[in-house]
Amino acid sequence: MIKIGMMIGSRYEVLEKIGTGGMSDVYKAKDHKLNRFVAMKVLKQEFSENANFVSKFRIEAQAAAGLMHPNIVNVYDVGEENGIYYIVMELVEGITLKKYIEKKARLSYKEAVSIAIQVSMGIEAAHNNHIIHRDIKPQNIIISKDGKVKVTDFGIAKAATSNTITSNVMGSVHYTSPEQARGGYSDEKSDIYSLGITMFEMLTGRVPFNGETTVAIAIKHIQEEMPHPTEFVPEIPGAVESIVLKCCQKSPDRRYQNIQELIADLKQSLMNPDEDFVVRNDPDMEGGTRMISEGDMAQIKRRAAYQQEYEEQDTMRLRPEAAEYYEASEDGDDADEYDYNPGMERVTTLLAVLGGIVICVIVVFLAVRVFRDMEDSPEEGQPGNIILTDDEEPDGSQDETEYVPMPDVLGRTVEDARNALAGIGLVSQVEYEESDTVDAGVVMEANAEAGTDLPVGTLVTLTASAGPHGIEVPSVVNQTYEQAEQTLLGLGFTVVRMDGYSDTVAEGEVVSQVPAAESRASSGAVITLTVSLGKPNSMVAVPNLLGMTEMDGTVTLKEQGLSVGDVRYEYTDQYEEGQIFYQSYSYNSYVEPGTSVDIRVSQGPEPIAETPKPVTYRCNISIIAPTVEEAPDYVAGTPVELKLESDDGRVLLETTTTSFPQTVNYYNLTVSGGTITMVYTVEVPGTPVIDPDTGEEFIPASTTEQKTVTRRVDFVEE
Repeated sequence: MIKIGMMIGSRYEVLEKIGTGGMSDVYKAKDHKLNRFVAMKVLKQEFSENANFVSKFRIEAQAAAGLMHPNIVNVYDVGEENGIYYIVMELVEGITLKKYIEKKARLSYKEAVSIAIQVSMGIEAAHNNHIIHRDIKPQNIIISKDGKVKVTDFGIAKAATSNTITSNVMGSVHYTSPEQARGGYSDEKSDIYSLGITMFEMLTGRVPFNGETTVAIAIKHIQEEMPHPTEFVPEIPGAVESIVLKCCQKSPDRRYQNIQELIADLKQSLMNPDEDFVVRNDPDMEGGTRMISEGDMAQIKRRAAYQQEYEEQDTMRLRPEAAEYYEASEDGDDADEYDYNPGMERVTTLLAVLGGIVICVIVVFLAVRVFRDMEDSPEEGQPGNIILTDDEEPDGSQDETEYVPMPDVLGRTVEDARNALAGIGLVSQVEYEESDTVDAGVVMEANAEAGTDLPVGTLVTLTASAGPHGIEVPSVVNQTYEQAEQTLLGLGFTVVRMDGYSDTVAEGEVVSQVPAAESRASSGAVITLTVSLGKPNSMVAVPNLLGMTEMDGTVTLKEQGLSVGDVRYEYTDQYEEGQIFYQSYSYNSYVEPGTSVDIRVSQGPEPIAETPKPVTYRCNISIIAPTVEEAPDYVAGTPVELKLESDDGRVLLETTTTSFPQTVNYYNLTVSGGTITMVYTVEVPGTPVIDPDTGEEFIPASTTEQKTVTRRVDFVEE
């Protein structure tokens, strides 16, 4: 039993409890040997008593202790004393990414990508040491007060997931990969999936899949399509959305194959957020011969440069004796002592095979081009077909337009058809017609035939069925967006907003709508509204001032043609003293030139008040099923009516479940404890009785009886 003030391992003095989780409690401690403060994670009793789990836990924790990286909460020590199993870690002053998202509702794409890069670098260090996290989620990511992002619990998740008794207490199923949800093999790409879900939550403020039970959520990870982040936040750049969707592919083969690829794309998205550079993996087409595009070539060059930089850094990390040997080999001093190396022979053979494949691809490509040009050349006197790929235009210039074949979209749902077109670079709009023969929402016609080569970016008009009795689309042009949205949602339509400048329509009003007014569409059809940003070039984009000094912010506003309005100085622990932490107009919004932007400047953390603050409590517990001592007749899997009520009568949790343990997290409670009540039903067999009339013994029918178990819960002072 841990007590405040006790010494563990003859060097760690326990100072205070600072957190709790499903598997362990976390204490702040002082390492008297090195005179520093540390965080000590202590296994809870139910796990400490399981020898199999403890064995795996120690092995994985010791492996994690070998990791040293700026983006990892480093593990210093692992030990055991009198049945207390503990891990000593770096003490990081800050908050979890989960709480940070809750405070800000959602993050800007630049902040989300920057955090994701730091998390990826920490994961990269672990993967390079053959350690997989298996529980990446915002709760396991800490943002320190100096802005450093650190990943915690490396190695611990593997010990837990490999043990059957603890599989249910692992972190939230909201972030688990499909292969983990199936209980199958998981590898580095499982961490990439979980990081993708975490990025989705940073960008949108919500998780992509939710449900009433963990099983329901896990099934959604396996079966349901990943929603696009822009469905919730339309201003997310295309490159960032593509990165998230690639991370969250159901098949691991379609995700990023390693964390280095992901880091390269994340960095690229900061520089070119609207560029379509994310390569989509299609394992079914890996063996096919295809022409390499300019985007693919740029991606290969970028990743090659990143890999070269990584290998150069890795060479610099060689032990001194290894580096000396490497240099001697480079000079050729040991050439005469060279022995046969089968590994090198395999590498040489592989390079030769790859070289042959490249040559074959080039030959096939040239042959296809020659035959295509011969086939497409018009005969004399015939108009022929004009090929606009690499042939010269009449004025001698080169047309670099890229063409794609129109896919067959007839008979597909509108959503599937538009996704298929967007996936190859075509833009689409939908018109609806009533039909007695085609189901509502299914494409009936397209203004381009399947197989036709179209320039990338071409607008394709789809005609879809509105059903036998479609809903008439009203005209909402010149209405405010809020009015238009309310009208269309009331009729059962889905509304998508696009912004654009207009010389004639006032800012905030609808410029155009697709489908057009008085046409008919099915219930749930997407109505795209273009909303005016005002006259072009008349508005100014507001810069991001957060984190700047007051002087830098003033200069930045003046450079944009804006001015500083009201300036206030307030206390905050989120920004350092002198930094701007609030601006009255959000980043990238548009305002009139000369608009005054109010700012608030940090005075640092608020001084400790002389009067004590009201004491609040938090409840972070894992409710286990009724024990044998509490309920000898309870059978696992029996439905249990579960209720958690605080001492002031507030019902914190009330549900019926068959799955235990149940994780509970509540904050800002005004009382120090509460009561857990569990009610379940048992079957009571009938007791044999003697019939007084016949003297025969018979057994009455069984009955049911409700049993109640109560537990006392003590909350932790915040």
